[in-house]
Amino acid sequence: MSARIIVSYDGTANDDDALALGRMLAQTGAQLALAYVRHARELDSKREQLGQHDAERRLQFGAAGLGDADVARHIVVSPSTGEGLAELATDEGASVIVFGSDYRTAPGHVEPGGTAQYLLEGGPIAIAVAPAGLRTSRDAAIRTVAVSSSGGDLAAQQTAEAIADKLRAELVAAGQRSDLIIVSSQVGAPAGRISLSGAARNELNSARSAVLVLPVGAPVLLL
Repeated sequence: MSARIIVSYDGTANDDDALALGRMLAQTGAQLALAYVRHARELDSKREQLGQHDAERRLQFGAAGLGDADVARHIVVSPSTGEGLAELATDEGASVIVFGSDYRTAPGHVEPGGTAQYLLEGGPIAIAVAPAGLRTSRDAAIRTVAVSSSGGDLAAQQTAEAIADKLRAELVAAGQRSDLIIVSSQVGAPAGRISLSGAARNELNSARSAVLVLPVGAPVLLL
């Protein structure tokens, strides 16, 4: 899969971490976009205008954070944030959705929030999660890439090699300190869907760097 990277953004501090990770991944040359999900349209026209303006303002703030006034921005209306983002990714031909960690996450740790967790349960799109506080690192970059020791799907190795090649990063062994960990789904799970083993979930929970979780048989090549 080639990649358009969608950053889920609502203006919170942890979503600024997602911006930082999206920017790092986009150094491969992949196209970046921002997305905000509204759960419903307002029946009252004035309230609807306010709701739309608020969504636009949030994405404008995100674009400013990226330093890219021309970055693509999408306002999605869906009762489910996860379903709305997955549908957008499909429509746009994207292969990665980037999230910040849950707002309660300790700095330097990774903890997928509710929407990311939803998409990690059988979702059709690769999910990247930034460690809490990544936004505060001025020189943050992907210099080292590791493949999770769990799983076994070749998509993870293919993705790691592609990202390392694009970013001139070093591939390091599983368990070594890295800037990005590629986590594969279980072999034998439905193709094109995320399915994590218990070991993979444990590794995700103990991660101290950004993670990229792949659906079965779907490498993210970032071409």
